[in-house]
Amino acid sequence: MYLEKLNPQQRMAVEHGTLTDGSHIAGPLLVIAGAGSGKTNTLAHRVAHLIVKGADPRRILLMTFSRRAAAEMARRVERICRDVLGSKTGVMADALTWSGTFHGIGARLLREYAQQIGLDADFTIHDREDSADLINLIRHDLGFSKTESRFPAKGTCLAIYSRAVNSETALDQVLRDAFPWCAAWEKQLRELFACYVEAKQAQNVLDYDDLLLYWAQMVGESVIAEDIGSRFDHVLVDEYQDTNRLQASILMALKPQGQGLTVVGDDAQSIYSFRAATVRNILDFPAAFSPPADIVTLDRNYRSTQPILTAANAVIDLASERFTKNLWTERQSSERPRLVTVRDETDQARYVAEKVLDHREEGLKLKQQAVLFRASHHSGPLEVELTRRNIPFVKFGGLKFLDSAHVKDMLAALRFAQNPRDRVAGFRLMQILPGVGPSTAQKALDLMSEDASPLSALAAMPAPPRSGEDWTAFVSMLQEMKSGKAGWPAEIELARQWYAPHLERLHEDAATRQADLLQLEQIAGGYASRERFLTELTLDPPDATSDQAGVPLLDEDYLILSTIHSAKGQEWTRVFMLNVVDGCIPSDLAVGATAEIEEERRLLYVAMTRARDGLDLVVPQRFFTYGQNAQGDRHVYASRSRFIPATLLQFFEACSWPQVKSDAAAQAQARQVRIDVGARMRGMWR
Repeated sequence: MYLEKLNPQQRMAVEHGTLTDGSHIAGPLLVIAGAGSGKTNTLAHRVAHLIVKGADPRRILLMTFSRRAAAEMARRVERICRDVLGSKTGVMADALTWSGTFHGIGARLLREYAQQIGLDADFTIHDREDSADLINLIRHDLGFSKTESRFPAKGTCLAIYSRAVNSETALDQVLRDAFPWCAAWEKQLRELFACYVEAKQAQNVLDYDDLLLYWAQMVGESVIAEDIGSRFDHVLVDEYQDTNRLQASILMALKPQGQGLTVVGDDAQSIYSFRAATVRNILDFPAAFSPPADIVTLDRNYRSTQPILTAANAVIDLASERFTKNLWTERQSSERPRLVTVRDETDQARYVAEKVLDHREEGLKLKQQAVLFRASHHSGPLEVELTRRNIPFVKFGGLKFLDSAHVKDMLAALRFAQNPRDRVAGFRLMQILPGVGPSTAQKALDLMSEDASPLSALAAMPAPPRSGEDWTAFVSMLQEMKSGKAGWPAEIELARQWYAPHLERLHEDAATRQADLLQLEQIAGGYASRERFLTELTLDPPDATSDQAGVPLLDEDYLILSTIHSAKGQEWTRVFMLNVVDGCIPSDLAVGATAEIEEERRLLYVAMTRARDGLDLVVPQRFFTYGQNAQGDRHVYASRSRFIPATLLQFFEACSWPQVKSDAAAQAQARQVRIDVGARMRGMWR
């Protein structure tokens, strides 16, 4: 039977509230899934079990935090159902149509209900950079870019706006808590954000945050909320600890009584407050309903050894508020996590490099080892040491595929053809042309905005003096794409062919960038339409091979370097954690409030639970600081992280590196050396 491989707690979560005929829709369920406890497998089995028991897969809403996770979940569900039901599941993959990210599902529903909420269904979606560019245009128009004292940059303005929207928090409080250096600009920021909203509405664009905000506003209307909620018998949410207040309010509006609602997550792994996620959503979930939601705890770990789990449990047990959970495993080991004291960051880098090579000599691939750190810059000295020793490595982070200029140019062409009132796309696109600067682009966009047919207005304009045939080719490309005659995905090939000569003119490494555009074209072939492609790509961009800075082309094996945030959900055989000291974890930027300290504790817990067999926490005793003190550059001394107090040292093997012998041992060794040297010297004359 397909449930026999599940442990008792997993099976309890899977079978919660289901009857033989599938007619019963259970009350709310919270699954607290500890690190490495088989969360994804459990959730997939629950969805499959609902279908096996008679639930209509088209009436199941499954929300994850990435499109890839949703696709993987759907594959697992189909595989389980096929094993149980056989050929009767031939349409199962297509039937589970409502699975995706919060933002992706929101975009679909907004298009469906656009007319009822005053939206044009042909809206385009701005990514973060496009949104920041639009804010910058408005910022400039309002004169804020020329203020005597420096006004917040466009990225900061967008971050403030996004935090206020997603956390449902008043602007003055957001400024006070998260952006105190911008508090003096509150009045101007309010004006900027009001104009930003007006500009988006005039241009028929939504930003990333609008997909949740409009959805939340939409389900604030009881009739619409009931209509959408009635479409789904079961709503399941993964990684609930990473949701923000807006997402929680959407769920509560869809299922106010909690019927058919299942959320899965781990409060101990809530580490994304900088994205406005709040641990309160998962902590307060049971009490949001009457009677309270049922809770099932998955505490059996299938990843780490028991000594690693014992140490991690001890660290998180000191949290001020949490669901009681102690991870355990049948994987016993005599090796405790190592707490390694080193002199400074240079020795830290040497220690990690040496141990990594030792493990490789023992047969452990570099890819099976990872070095984690709180902030990206913490790995600087290590990267230098790895390069010096010719140890290949990959550092996760850096520039994303869709953030590269040439890919954004191509997407701007598609978006402008889709929606000619999208000023950000048009502004970017026109300035690709020779002889077209910001002023010319602005005038063209102004003329387009005054015409009922923007592309016709563009075609009627005289070409800018120095643009020549490039302007004509630009307009022709847009008209052909807008007509739809070429069809999808041939339209993206039209855009690429138009862009090719400009790519050669603008970039010295055009050949490499051309390969990225061909990859983009290949990706496009997997989508049914231009609108679907633009929506999905904006909401859940893929990683390019170039995204992994430092991937060695000639090496099949390389060491993994990663921030803790990027490492969440991953696992390695051996893990090294850098800078386990106060000032780094907790970060010296996150010690102002209890909530911030608690999230830093959870970060350390997440890092520790990435390790399967071996875990080294490295503690440098001093750091060299640059320009952070009136006395100039100097060494500062550090102390072990407060999250590992003396009471927890029993769970670690404490050591120093290089190993320092005791005074007696050192003196004995010195005496022996003198005896040996003296004997050799005397022997030379005999």
